[in-house]
Amino acid sequence: MVEIRTLKEGNYIKIDGEPCKIISMSKGKTSKHGEAKAKVEAIGIFDGKKRMLVKPVTANVEVPMILKKKGQIVSIQGNIAQLMDLETYEMFDLTIPSNKEFKEGEEVVYIDVEGKKALIGK
Repeated sequence: MVEIRTLKEGNYIKIDGEPCKIISMSKGKTSKHGEAKAKVEAIGIFDGKKRMLVKPVTANVEVPMILKKKGQIVSIQGNIAQLMDLETYEMFDLTIPSNKEFKEGEEVVYIDVEGKKALIGK
């Protein structure tokens, strides 16, 4: 848990239980009736949905544990890539993002967020 005031664009937080990347953030001034508020806009890592969060700057929010790992594409079937982790040699399937293109045998970077995995780039 971290205070909202310590976050910046590009950081990751959980909104509605979903890990998200912050794309914009603004902080208001303290009013005579309360604390300053922070407005956070973020995009879900796995579903791509835009989410908003408005809370006092002193409020605590959850931060997901994100591990960036390297893998190698073993095979591609449609929009599914079979990957092998380069450290553990574990094999698993991941969906290829629609805006990216990969080839078999290529080394790629993927993220592991609390057991869920996503392919992010080269």
